[in-house]
Amino acid sequence: MTTINIDRQNAAEALDRLIAIARSDTGQARRVANFLLAWWSGEEHGHFPISDIFGLDRAIAADITAIIGFLGQQPCAIYANDFGRREEIKDLIRLWRPARTEAA
Repeated sequence: MTTINIDRQNAAEALDRLIAIARSDTGQARRVANFLLAWWSGEEHGHFPISDIFGLDRAIAADITAIIGFLGQQPCAIYANDFGRREEIKDLIRLWRPARTEAA
């Protein structure tokens, strides 16, 4: 089986780029925010339809797949707060899911 190793540094850089995109106000930002918030807690903030990747620029889709690839290599669950990004995700919840802010 062939695997592509994605190290923590590359995953962290991809996460930072995705957070920056999700803070903007575009269709791609909404899709990226949906991905990040589904990763944070899909049950609370909604799931990420995989077909949403089709509406993203290739570089953004590559960052999402880098995160997914990194997560798939880990022996346990890893979340954005494990990268020190808890406050950034809470900001995204306030921005994109204002009715659920208290659940963050």
